[in-house]
Amino acid sequence: MEKIREWQDKYEELKEQFKQLEQKNLEQENEIKSLTTKNENLENEVEKLESELDEHKKLSEDSTSLKANYESFSKKNETLETELEESDSKLRETTEKLKETDLLAEQLGRKVTSLEAEREEWEKKHEELTEKYNSTKAELDEIVGSLENF
Repeated sequence: MEKIREWQDKYEELKEQFKQLEQKNLEQENEIKSLTTKNENLENEVEKLESELDEHKKLSEDSTSLKANYESFSKKNETLETELEESDSKLRETTEKLKETDLLAEQLGRKVTSLEAEREEWEKKHEELTEKYNSTKAELDEIVGSLENF
């Protein structure tokens, strides 16, 4: 009987151990489920972060491209501004020369008008003198003719 008792004690002990092992197994399965869920969440998070990283890389590349374009446009803008300043300077010089030329043309126009008036005056005087000369010559020819007839 004692053997039976021993076996029963042993049985109870093993039964208790079995229960503990089942409990431990259940806890471990729950932990595995929990860790699996966490792992899936982390994998989703990794995918999300990788996607964001790819997007940021693309944005960075776009930004680099835009920066290069900006620098190119800035240089072109500087060149155009320089050309504009040079053109503006040439335009001012040309405008000044045009004003001087207009002033000179105006002065020359007045001088031409003055000289034309003077020429007309001289032509008038020349006509008057030619008439006087012809009239005086005719008188003189008449006097010479009357003196020859004498």
